[in-house]
Amino acid sequence: MSKYFQKKVIWLTGASSGIGEALAYEFARMGAKIILSARRKEELDRVRGNCIPQTHANIRVLPLDLALPETLKLSTEAAIQLFGHIDILINNGGISQRSLAKNTSLEVDRQIMEVDYFGSIALTKYLLPHFLKRKSGHYVTVTSVNGKLGISRRTSYAAAKHALHGFFDSLRAELWKESKNIYVTLICPGWINTNLSIAALTGDGKPQNRKDETHKKGMKPLTFAKKMIRAVEKKKREVYIGGAKEGFAIFMSRNFPGLFSKIIRNIKVK
Repeated sequence: MSKYFQKKVIWLTGASSGIGEALAYEFARMGAKIILSARRKEELDRVRGNCIPQTHANIRVLPLDLALPETLKLSTEAAIQLFGHIDILINNGGISQRSLAKNTSLEVDRQIMEVDYFGSIALTKYLLPHFLKRKSGHYVTVTSVNGKLGISRRTSYAAAKHALHGFFDSLRAELWKESKNIYVTLICPGWINTNLSIAALTGDGKPQNRKDETHKKGMKPLTFAKKMIRAVEKKKREVYIGGAKEGFAIFMSRNFPGLFSKIIRNIKVK
């Protein structure tokens, strides 16, 4: 087992389920100090309780809501105080979408952008003075294959994920001039077998309340978490983690965009 994460302080959003929950278990097993954040305190307590008992002393619960920007500065200050510093911020919290643009209200567009984009960059910016003062830190942001290409029924979601790539690619360039020990990693999941599609918003803002077939057949969250953790340890700039179909789609969109645009029109994505 790698000792890289031993005693490192990791702040993990979206930690109450799916990818975040799997990451929490792996980081705890590796001896990290973890701050678990999401909206539901009872679920964060459950995740902490499911970690190896001897790791509980190194795990803190810090509920927050990425949709409430006015609270996130205080949340960042509280996170820093829990262990005295933060080494790695993992922006993993977010919501998805399942609706055609013509049927999606602007309120839903704004809600997804608020949570998936503005929530993540708010924590990032509020933590930045801390990283710069220490001349050390690592931003890890979980985006999506939809951050590299757009598909039907994901207009709002793809827009938010594309925006994250633009922000963090630019931030990486800025930080290189400030400190070569502050890193930025973008993680692009394909279809992972989580409840993301169940909670995905439809056009009127209501959750879909069912799991997509693509997610049912997706990679197991624990398998994903192990691959992601290796990428973080290697300080990768950007990495795609998922199945062959999604990888092929990224390849086609980069190298044969015209052909890909014709193919994607008829692909079943639910």
